[in-house]
Amino acid sequence: MKLASRAFVLGVLLVATRIAGAAEAATPLDRYIDGLTTLRARFTQTVKDAHDKVVDRTRGTLVVSRPGKFRWDVKSGSGDNSAGQLLVADGKNVWFFDRDLEQVTVKPIDAALSATPAMLLSSGTEVLENFRLTPAGTRDGLDWVLVEPKQNEADFRRALFGFRKGQLERMIIDDRLGQTATIDFESVTRNARVSPDEVSFTPPPGADVIGTPAS
Repeated sequence: MKLASRAFVLGVLLVATRIAGAAEAATPLDRYIDGLTTLRARFTQTVKDAHDKVVDRTRGTLVVSRPGKFRWDVKSGSGDNSAGQLLVADGKNVWFFDRDLEQVTVKPIDAALSATPAMLLSSGTEVLENFRLTPAGTRDGLDWVLVEPKQNEADFRRALFGFRKGQLERMIIDDRLGQTATIDFESVTRNARVSPDEVSFTPPPGADVIGTPAS
């Protein structure tokens, strides 16, 4: 995943978890998150630039354990486990591991997610204080929900969550640089067991580590 697309995808992933605190399930997104404890899925991500040209296409897996933990694992085109990028939120820190560069970047979760919609996967401030949720009608057989940040500091302009028969199938994310990421989910499993090892991270020996994790 390219650095720019990684930033706003991270934001939207974390947005999808805090909406669970909403008192009333007013949109398909609210209803989907209601009762959600874990999520496991495979995905395909396509990133286009402002001229609608494909600049990146990857596959990967997503594991979520609420509150505040997830694993977003993107493989290279070859599917080699030694290549690609890994993003892990462990409840205290967000770790980004670039396997190609053997480099790890870490930030405390509050600093990494401030002013982003990444709150959808973590607990904390009421999501409606930071985002507007609006039903966006039906298109391509999906029921859409529009998520817009209220603050200009957010990494993305807007995100669309698409549901088919109540199940999350697609996300479309527009960033502030004109890129659009379309994420198609498959093999989605709700509330299955997630082991602690799947949502934790230890820098591998020899990797450069940038930043200081919160203890």
